[in-house]
Amino acid sequence: MKKFRVISQHLKKSILGKIIIPITQDSDRDQLVESLSHLNGFDILRTLDAFEAKQGEFWRILHDSGEIFLVGLGKNPDLGTIYKVLRKFSNDQRKNLDVEIGLFIQDANITTKNSSISFTDIIEYAVNGIFTGTNLVSLQSEGADIHPLETLVLLEEDESDTGSSYESSMSSAKKGLILAESQLSAMHLINIPSNWKNPLQFADTVKDSAEKWGFHCEIFDELRLKDEHFDALLAVNRGSEHPARFIVLQYDGTTDSDEELPLIALIGKGVTYDTGGLSIKPSESMVHMKCDMGGAAVVLAATEAAARLRLKIRLLTAIPLTDNLVDARSIKPGDIIGSYAGKTIEVIDTDAEGRLILADAIGWVVKNASPDYMIDLATLTGSAVRTFGPHASAMFTNNKNLSTLLSETGEITGERVWPLPLWDVYKDDIRSDVADVRNFSGKPVAGSISAAKFLEYFTEEHPAWVHLDVAGTVYGDTEFGKQKNATGYGVRLIVESLIKLSHS
Repeated sequence: MKKFRVISQHLKKSILGKIIIPITQDSDRDQLVESLSHLNGFDILRTLDAFEAKQGEFWRILHDSGEIFLVGLGKNPDLGTIYKVLRKFSNDQRKNLDVEIGLFIQDANITTKNSSISFTDIIEYAVNGIFTGTNLVSLQSEGADIHPLETLVLLEEDESDTGSSYESSMSSAKKGLILAESQLSAMHLINIPSNWKNPLQFADTVKDSAEKWGFHCEIFDELRLKDEHFDALLAVNRGSEHPARFIVLQYDGTTDSDEELPLIALIGKGVTYDTGGLSIKPSESMVHMKCDMGGAAVVLAATEAAARLRLKIRLLTAIPLTDNLVDARSIKPGDIIGSYAGKTIEVIDTDAEGRLILADAIGWVVKNASPDYMIDLATLTGSAVRTFGPHASAMFTNNKNLSTLLSETGEITGERVWPLPLWDVYKDDIRSDVADVRNFSGKPVAGSISAAKFLEYFTEEHPAWVHLDVAGTVYGDTEFGKQKNATGYGVRLIVESLIKLSHS
C-alpha cells in the first residue's frame, strides 16, 4: 500500500499548485474571499457568489499560480455526507489531482446539520474521505488508474496559530488518515480474488499486520483446531484444499496508571470463498462470494486502527478462516456435526456455513476470554440485504445500551445499523428433532433473525453481545468501479464505538 502523510502549511506562504476547498450552501463567503485575496488571475468574489455548493458539485478554477477545487457539500451536511462527498470527489478527479494537494477548510464556510459537530470533526472526516478516495479496485498489470496523492497539506490561515487549536487540527487530520489507511486495507482484502486470499494467505496477511502495528497474533493450525474440537469450523472446511485457521489478535492499551480497562471482543466471519457447498449457489450469486470474508476484513482493520490510535481499551479479535467448497468430503444437508461449545448441530443447508464457523469462534471467546463486550460482524444473510438494501446493517442485541451506542455512532459516521428483534418466539426456527440445534429454518421469512438466534445459542447468554449482519453494506455498488466492490463500511463504525466504550 502507498505511504501517505499529512502535513501543514500556512495558506498565504504555500506554493501548492492545487488546493481543495469544501463549502456548504448558505455559508458566509466573505471571509473566504479575504483569505484567497492573494491568488491572482480570477475574480474571487464573482466566482464564490456563483458557486451554489450543491452536494457533489465541484468547480475547477485556474489562477495565475495553480488551481483551486471548490467542492459543494450541500446544505447542512452531517459528517457522513462530508466524508462521502470528498471521497467521491477524490476518486472522480484523480486524473486532475497531484502527489501533493492542499486542503483549506474554513469554519465560516461549513455549516453543519448538528451544532455538536466541531471544526476538528470536519477536518477528520474530510481528510478521511480524500484519502479513502484513492482506493484502487483494478488489479491490472498495465493501465490501472492509480491515484497520485501521497501528501495532503492542511492549510492554516492564521500564521501565528501554533498552539492548541493547531495541534487539535493536526491530530484530527492524522486520525482521519489512520482510519482511511485501515479502510483501504479492508477494502483491498475484500476486493482481491479468493485465490489470492485462501485461509493460509489470509493468515499470513494478518500476521504481517500484527508485526507491523504491534499487536499480538496467535494462529491455530488444523491440528490444534482438531485437538480443541473446533468441529463446526472443521466441518465447513472439509471440502477445501486449504486447511482452516483460527486467529486470535490481542491489543492492550493499558498503561501503568490505568485501572483495569474493559475487554472488548470483535469476531469476524472469514469465509474466503463461498460456493454454498452442496447447497450450491446460483452462478450469478457465486461470482461475488470473494466478499464473504468482509466481517473478518473489517475487524482486522479496526484492530489495526485501535493499535495505531493507542486506544485505552483491551481488545481481543477472533477470526475463523475457511472457504466453503464442493468436494466428495463436503458436509451434506442432514449431517449432524459437533461444535467447540460441545453442542450438536443439524446441518439443514450447507450454504448457512457462516453461522457454523461463528458458533465455534463465539464459543471459544466466551469460554476463554470472558469479554465485557462482544461484537461480531458477518456477511451472513440475503435476508438482511432484502430488508435494508445497502443503507443499513441488521443489528441484533438484547443490550439496550449497546444498541443505542451503535445506532448513534452509525448515524454520526454514516454507517447505519438498525435493530431487529431476538424474541424467543423465533427459537422454533432453529429447533431440531435430532440435534441440539439446526443451522437453518428452511422458511422463506425472517432469515436474518433465525440466523441471529442460532448465534445467540452459543453466546451462553452473554449480557453485552451484538451481532451485525453486514451482508448488504460492506460490498456493493460504489464510485470505484462498474462492478460491485468493497464499500469501506464498518471500520469507522467499530473504531468510534470502541472509543465510546473506552470512555464508558
